[in-house]
Amino acid sequence: MTAYIGLGSNLGDRWSTLRAAVCQLRALGRVTAVSSLYETEPVGYLDQPWFLNAVVILETALEPQELLQCLLGIERALGRRRSFPNAPRTLDLDLLLYDAVVIASEDLVVPHPRLHERAFVLIPLLELAPDLVHPQLAVPMRTLFAALGERAAEVRRLAGPEWVNEG
Repeated sequence: MTAYIGLGSNLGDRWSTLRAAVCQLRALGRVTAVSSLYETEPVGYLDQPWFLNAVVILETALEPQELLQCLLGIERALGRRRSFPNAPRTLDLDLLLYDAVVIASEDLVVPHPRLHERAFVLIPLLELAPDLVHPQLAVPMRTLFAALGERAAEVRRLAGPEWVNEG
């Protein structure tokens, strides 16, 4: 199955943390692509540092719930502490898409429920999969991105996909 995973970090050595996260994701399957690295303003709770964001495509045999538990484990291993919603964090790993599967359970919603509202997710996602269609809305991701208008300007590209191998 193909999973699209959003990565974010705004505490500590953000670049190193994201690189370490990609390394750990490789243990869950085969990372087939890594997006460029983007810097974005925080959403929700605004009194915090800016985020670094990227998207990874992971081919995996894990079921969605298993994958979610592994993502949460990677977050914890790399210092994530959950203090309040939208709090600053060393690492955020979001299961954005899992093939064209739609899941709405108490602890997992796929596609990610705010995917279509966030330029910092759509930009790297479209970089990797420009023809992707939102499986629940049945709308091309390009169309969802275009609907964001000015919010797309809040995302700045810092480095190409090679960022994951630097340092």
